[in-house]
Amino acid sequence: MLAVAHVLGLMAMLMSTTYLLPIITSLIFGDGALMAFVSSMAINFAFGFLVWLATRRFKAELRPRDGFLLVSLAWSGGAAFATLPLMLVIHNLSFTDAYFETMSGLTTTGATILIGLDTLPESINLWRHLLTWLGGMGIIVLAVAILPMLGVGGMQVYKAETPGPIKDTKLTPRITETAKNLWLVYFGITAACIVALKLAGMSWFDAVCHAFAAMSLGGFSTYDANIGHFDSVVIEIVLIFFMLVAAMNFVTHFLAWHEKSFAPYRRDTEAKSMLALVLGSCVMVTLYVWHAGTYDSFWTALRHVSFNLVSIATDCGFASVDYGKWPIFAPMWMLFLSCIAVSSGSTGGGIKMIRTLIIARQSMREILFLIHPNIVNPMKIGGSVIPNKVVLAVLGFIFVYFISVVTLTFALMASGLDFISALSGVIACINNAGPGLNVVGPATNYAALSDFQTWVCTLAMFLGRIEIFSLLILFTPAFWRR
Repeated sequence: MLAVAHVLGLMAMLMSTTYLLPIITSLIFGDGALMAFVSSMAINFAFGFLVWLATRRFKAELRPRDGFLLVSLAWSGGAAFATLPLMLVIHNLSFTDAYFETMSGLTTTGATILIGLDTLPESINLWRHLLTWLGGMGIIVLAVAILPMLGVGGMQVYKAETPGPIKDTKLTPRITETAKNLWLVYFGITAACIVALKLAGMSWFDAVCHAFAAMSLGGFSTYDANIGHFDSVVIEIVLIFFMLVAAMNFVTHFLAWHEKSFAPYRRDTEAKSMLALVLGSCVMVTLYVWHAGTYDSFWTALRHVSFNLVSIATDCGFASVDYGKWPIFAPMWMLFLSCIAVSSGSTGGGIKMIRTLIIARQSMREILFLIHPNIVNPMKIGGSVIPNKVVLAVLGFIFVYFISVVTLTFALMASGLDFISALSGVIACINNAGPGLNVVGPATNYAALSDFQTWVCTLAMFLGRIEIFSLLILFTPAFWRR
């Protein structure tokens, strides 16, 4: 465990360097938050240095079991330190609310508890968006390069299907090569998104912040009205495109760039299934909302449904209108899509499309086995055979996922929250999708929740981002036995 502490010390020192960007922003805008970030940076670095110094003689190669502890502590501890500038700048902000905000950022959930985003210091707004971008980048590396080696929740699929260093059995050294390649792709697409949003009409500051949120599928905005503030079809189209890009496997993006070809996209079963499901749902929900009389024009309905449905289905969380006022089928379908639509290896959350495909095909296999009990029928996805142990891991993950949703929903209802708000809030948080409905809907935020309800939603975000098992395994006696 001391080896884990040693790595955490290094990570804390590394995280302290991320304060440089908001420090520069504060200097440029003169927003009065400079010393808050300088102090936070110093505290963060000092803590990391002391932990690293105290544990340097315990430096050792991490075992797979250590990875579970590292993942949980890195996410929870990182969010704790990220609260420092918020609490120093925003008066009367409790640690509970600050921790919710930073956990929402690092887990790329995009649910906010803050009111008055339009008047926040620019450096604080940038810090919120930077957290989402760093969380998204970290999640790509976690999902593609670390979790498969730990065998978490069926993500052995990646180990079997993806090429090169991802199949390596150690966290180092080839993890560095994987991370470097994926970060370069992530950074490059983010830069393209910034330029596109600037050309679409945003200021450079808003373009940077919203590009960070779009590529991480974080959904934060610099305005209380979110994307509705801009009321721009062009901006919405640009964001739809980049949200769909971010919802795809970043390994596919890397292979497409490396091969200078669109062939990897054609081979990606997850991406094709995700696009078909999301774009097909846009048409279906548009027709439903238009027929219900919510909008007089089909094209107006198509505009608002397409943006908000893609945003929620990809677990981003941007909102341009209050879709909570639509017929209940529409927003509930959007929340359902947030559970299953995005690809593994993307910055999105939820069950992921690969698990959805596996569970659907396993259901068909079971029906076939009832008719022909002795048939040999291996499962194939994208031309690759899926081992039965992976199918069982997926079944286990989905069971624990739904039990978590049910348990947390009951916890919120027991605390006095209505059913729709509780269910939608838990689904939105555990899928890292952002806004729910009713009390936590797109026209409001999570500020109305009590401290207990806020911590329940914070736990849901954390569980969703680290794929549940990474935390639950820490509470098993077997984990702590030598």
